[in-house]
Amino acid sequence: MTGPAIALAMDPARTQHVLPSELLDRLAGIGRLLDRHPMQRFDDERARELLGQAEILITGWGSPNVDAGVLAGAPGLKLIAHAAGTVKGLLDGSVFDAGIAVSHAAQANALPVAEFTLAAIIFAGKRVFRFRDLYAADRNRARVYPMQADVIGNYRRTVGIVGASRIGRRVIDLLKPFDYRILLYDPMVDRDEARRLGVEKVELDALMADADIVSLHAPSLPSTRHMIDRRSLALMKDGATLINTARGALVDEAALIDVLGEGRIDAIIDVTDPEVPEAASAFYSLPNVFLTPHIAGAIGTERTRLGETAVAEVERFIRGEPLVYEIRKRDLEHMA
Repeated sequence: MTGPAIALAMDPARTQHVLPSELLDRLAGIGRLLDRHPMQRFDDERARELLGQAEILITGWGSPNVDAGVLAGAPGLKLIAHAAGTVKGLLDGSVFDAGIAVSHAAQANALPVAEFTLAAIIFAGKRVFRFRDLYAADRNRARVYPMQADVIGNYRRTVGIVGASRIGRRVIDLLKPFDYRILLYDPMVDRDEARRLGVEKVELDALMADADIVSLHAPSLPSTRHMIDRRSLALMKDGATLINTARGALVDEAALIDVLGEGRIDAIIDVTDPEVPEAASAFYSLPNVFLTPHIAGAIGTERTRLGETAVAEVERFIRGEPLVYEIRKRDLEHMA
């Protein structure tokens, strides 16, 4: 097959379903797929041979970092299509300085995160986890029947979205068919855009105080570290729920554990800082915490969307069409 030479770099153990055989066949049909088995390192003889020929590199989770040293051994490289979310920590500025086009699949990864968040919001509204625990502990309904008269449920409740990121916007879209009032805190969104999104723009303090459910979708940046701190947590209503599917560093976790220990609020946590909490962390044992191991993003067959996005970008690039999900160097400072 003629066409540009295509190489792959990712960890097969972490990227099952990303590039199934049908997607590899698509790549082989549009270019010269150098090897169906991805590189896991760039410093061996096989990698030097593949990089020396590669014009297009498809990366994924577990790919080695791409820096100036790697580029020196890949003189023909024109495109890096990342079949995953963020490229932070994978590519350095030398890639952009060299004029290499870069694309990512963050939009594809946003879809399952938003779906997970929607489910979390609905379950939080009905206090599903507390009902489950009481029912399992008592094996009767004596305590759960009175709870059904509490101010709970999903009718006319207020949801606060922190961050109009691609995931935050998708969550807003998914919430529209329901009877929610939606608040948004994002300093980059003005009131006209908020109206177009169908939300109320508010300051963070107002959102934390007014929302029944707070869902975090801001990027992890120096300016957003611990944006949810002890003071803002204290503003939350009794019985409110904090959902974090974004980044653990957004939350002062010591403060959160203290507030959760009071039993006043609930939390649904998919991300932490550090990424795996210490074995003694109260997140594992607090009854009002629903903790999951960073599964909101693409897992299982959901990962195929990532590969489909990357392959479609490669096809556009070969046809000379603009990339849909191109990243420029200036975008890095605002990305998660």
